[in-house]
Amino acid sequence: MTPGAVPDWLGWARRLGAVAQSGLAYAESGFDAQRYEAVREVASELMAAASGDAPTELRGLLAAEVGHATPKVDVRGVVFVGERVLLVREREDGRWTLPGGWADPGETPAEAVVREVAEEAGYHTRAVRLLAVYDRDRQGHTPPLVFSVYKLFFECEVVEITASDGVETDGVDLFEPSRLPPLSLGRVTGRQIARFAATRGTGDRGADFD
Repeated sequence: MTPGAVPDWLGWARRLGAVAQSGLAYAESGFDAQRYEAVREVASELMAAASGDAPTELRGLLAAEVGHATPKVDVRGVVFVGERVLLVREREDGRWTLPGGWADPGETPAEAVVREVAEEAGYHTRAVRLLAVYDRDRQGHTPPLVFSVYKLFFECEVVEITASDGVETDGVDLFEPSRLPPLSLGRVTGRQIARFAATRGTGDRGADFD
């Protein structure tokens, strides 16, 4: 299995979980709902058996997802100041990443990334272009997650700086793309940052995707 690839067991469990979630959303009888709940239970047991995580926790994660199953959306802000890129340090693993996080309902992706950059880094920005849309599973991110995720990267211009640590971060700094600190690989990879740095100012205005 290539680094960052989703293991077969997780792919199977995700598919079962998605079938159960969508099935419950459209179930027309109590009998159908019971069958889909049983499928969701199998998905959580498969995840628990293969990962070693607590079955009750995984069961709760799957049960919290309702409606038609779709990928989650993660947004990341790419902010250059001169030749250096803005990174924040995650409290969770002590490693560095582009500021960002989950998009919230009721906000556009651009609004979400501007909010995340302000909350995590204290940099008030405007999103000026979409740089990339990636499927997390195909980008070498580790560890794999229970859910499928699309990652949206936006170039952001600085409007004002009131630098401060966020709830989920405890460090803010600027780094040369060729001299990056240890990265939080579940959130960003060095290859992604290198691409954004290489295409900056080259006239390449198209968004990358996989």
